[in-house]
Amino acid sequence: MSEELTSEDREKIVEALYAGQKIQAIKDYREATGAGLKESKEFIDALEQKLREEHPDRMKPAASGCSSTASMLMIVVLATIAGAWVMST
Repeated sequence: MSEELTSEDREKIVEALYAGQKIQAIKDYREATGAGLKESKEFIDALEQKLREEHPDRMKPAASGCSSTASMLMIVVLATIAGAWVMST
């Protein structure tokens, strides 16, 4: 297993993190180093944290786990339910 990242590999990983593509960064790290999934995730998590501290303006916000489309759908459903409830009273 090669632990060394070339400057090209590191730049590719950093750019993936700046773009909010954490899974791609983990894949790129694994491919470059031959590291396992757990070790790769730990490395990328640490690097992501470092980049967020050093360059917060370049980092996309962390994913909230819910897409904006899903959020909008939830609002529409709740508004429909509330409207139906008001109409029935």
